[in-house]
Amino acid sequence: MNYQEILAKYANVPGGMIEAFHAIQDELSYLPEEAIIEAAKLFGKPVSQAYGVASFYSMFSVKARGKNVIRICESAPCHIAGAAEVVSALENELGIKIGNSTADGRFALEFTECVGQCQATPVITVNGKPYFDVTPAKVAGIIAEYK
Repeated sequence: MNYQEILAKYANVPGGMIEAFHAIQDELSYLPEEAIIEAAKLFGKPVSQAYGVASFYSMFSVKARGKNVIRICESAPCHIAGAAEVVSALENELGIKIGNSTADGRFALEFTECVGQCQATPVITVNGKPYFDVTPAKVAGIIAEYK
């Protein structure tokens, strides 16, 4: 499905731009510039406002990235519990640095703010699915679920 078809589904929905952006990102893993411009036209908003929506929310990306988005919490509890070591393990397993995507387009690695699971730190999410009490030894197994 292309972004025009997705946008059309939300044209008459209150708050439809945000819902459309979620659906486009679910399909493409990011919000292409042309989709943002088209959304602005469809919803009768200035392009700057559509970009504002796309860039304000941390769950949206305006940059092409890997299909499976891995996020690691960078809050203090996760940091104290060993998030830096988990980041290193993720970078080694994927062969990329945080903020990048794998060459095959399968994985993106990003920081995120608190995911509200401080009782089980460090926490990572993959496509929104949380993994608790992550250690460097668990990283390869988690990644294998998505290969």
